[in-house]
Amino acid sequence: MQLRINDIAPDFTANTTEGKINFHEWLDSSWVILFSHPKDFTPVCTTELGYMARIEEEFSKRKCKIIGLSIDSVSDHMNWKKDIEETQGAKVNYPLIADENLEIAKLYNMLPASDKVIENRTAITNATVRSIFLIDPNKKIRMTLTYPMTTGRNFEEIIRVLDSIQLSSSHKVATPANWNKGEDVIIVPAVSDEEAEKLFPKGFKKIKSYLRTTEEP
Repeated sequence: MQLRINDIAPDFTANTTEGKINFHEWLDSSWVILFSHPKDFTPVCTTELGYMARIEEEFSKRKCKIIGLSIDSVSDHMNWKKDIEETQGAKVNYPLIADENLEIAKLYNMLPASDKVIENRTAITNATVRSIFLIDPNKKIRMTLTYPMTTGRNFEEIIRVLDSIQLSSSHKVATPANWNKGEDVIIVPAVSDEEAEKLFPKGFKKIKSYLRTTEEP
């Protein structure tokens, strides 16, 4: 199944490092970052999970939960978490899903449904299990990203996107290229100048009829 922006994130039940969960129940009314990695005990992923552990509080401030996934077992996850803490200086306190039967990877279109090989999988055979899904409190997918194995993910960018989507979900604005929280935003074209004057009492700058900027609400 091809997942697109605004699709409902598929529900599932899975074993994790924090016990069995039903994804939609666990999500509750939070924002969620679901991110996958090809294999435990691999170098790039070790740095990534360690970095996420260090900045987890930044997601918590934004009412956003974090959950990781790979096709490894819970016991492998638990052992790897020790390595991550040792080498990266941060303890992984968010849950890691054990997708040993590839069910969730296929459900989220990270692996083809035709892939039947379960045993002796490697990081190479799981290369496409390297995606990030940003899911909103209505359980809709709001962003997806997939990275190659050789490129460590930029999780500061994920925070930037989360800030942008949360802002545009509550105000009639969009964010320009390279925007960061606190900078000016764009008023969406569907808002007339008259409505903009009411919505943005501090005023706005009209560069073109379709391009108007204002302070972040």
